[in-house]
Amino acid sequence: MHSETRQSQSPQTSRDGIPGQSLRRCALTRAQRAKTDLIRFALGPDGTVVPDLKERLPGRGVWLTAAHDAISEAAKRKAFSRALKADARAPDGLAEQVDGLLAEAALGAFAMANKAGEVVFGHSKVEDALQKGRTIALVHAADAAADGCRKLDGKARAVTGGQGLSAICVFTADELGLASGRTNVIHAALIQGGAAQKFLAAASRVERYRKGISAFADRHGLDTEQE
Repeated sequence: MHSETRQSQSPQTSRDGIPGQSLRRCALTRAQRAKTDLIRFALGPDGTVVPDLKERLPGRGVWLTAAHDAISEAAKRKAFSRALKADARAPDGLAEQVDGLLAEAALGAFAMANKAGEVVFGHSKVEDALQKGRTIALVHAADAAADGCRKLDGKARAVTGGQGLSAICVFTADELGLASGRTNVIHAALIQGGAAQKFLAAASRVERYRKGISAFADRHGLDTEQE
């Protein structure tokens, strides 16, 4: 078992009210969050801080809220050294490195969802999937025209009684195309299935990470809970 830094390890109710999720304490803000809202870091043999997204690296670990500004601030404040009780060096561009790893994982999940037949592409096919009630989320390229996104989002609201669907807008058309083996991927729809759900979770994590710690605000305020 990993030795973690002063962090709760027993299953508790998460911030979303889901029982059974293990909580960890962010080393920067001291707030307790579900593990899915944090990123684990480990100390490499050379004293360098290493992102451990799969939570498999040995040794003592430290958890931070999964937000780029939280990681940047932790590096500035030397929070890694304090939490790990060791001389821990955060490499330059650590927050950008984590962003790349999260995006890579999400795009890999997109590729798997496509292989599983749980993604449809193109404006007309997305509209058809929406009409049939098969869609769990929309995917718009970050560089898509606003008008096309607005029309599909409006269609989603219409077929869901005004509720609408989540829309992932964090990857460019080139990134989506490379992951799916297609060209000019502007709009897509996720069809109900395990692989699609995994991509939706991974892409939402990228979206929250890039938005920053404000993405973790809730009715109790920002991620600033004290011990």
